Amino acid sequence: MIIVITPEEIIQNETEIINELFQEGLDLLHVRKPFINQDEMIDFIQKIDSDFHHQLVLHSHYQLANNFNTSRFHFREIDRRNDLFKSFAEHIISTSVHDIKTFNELNEDWEYAFISPVFQSISKKGYGENSTILNDIKNRNNSNVKLIALGGINEHNINEVLDSEIDGVALLGAIWKSDEPLNVFKKCKQNVLS
Repeated sequence: MIIVITPEEIIQNETEIINELFQEGLDLLHVRKPFINQDEMIDFIQKIDSDFHHQLVLHSHYQLANNFNTSRFHFREIDRRNDLFKSFAEHIISTSVHDIKTFNELNEDWEYAFISPVFQSISKKGYGENSTILNDIKNRNNSNVKLIALGGINEHNINEVLDSEIDGVALLGAIWKSDEPLNVFKKCKQNVLS
């Protein structure tokens, strides 16, 4: 499984790139736009082909889900700890963790969890510099929740991640910091399929 996470800020041609990514076989897109209001979010989602709306995962503006045929929601670690997900538990929900111990404690309410940073982040300078997560994944004992690796993953190191006990990868900086996001995605997808 390959997931792409949007950059926080809207970038030029972003929704065009998103539509192309879906046409190339993107599994899910996490729409993480913490700085936009509801009207801007509606405008953003409307620019994504409606055939792909069911593959969108909302990080905010959850009330828009009914308008756009999506039932997937992501909750940050702090939101999970504060039980803000409880009223959405009948939907497909995901979350984020930063260590394998926390992941192993998640219950089956969660479809999957991002674990990060696996490598030094591409989009956040200095973040994940001394990460041990790739090694720590060996201690995974939770089979009820899918584990998705995030952080610094690109077409050059994705095979190293795929060789560990994970169920998928999430891409952010590798896609949005690239001059050729579609080509990066295609190379990552080829590695997942091979």
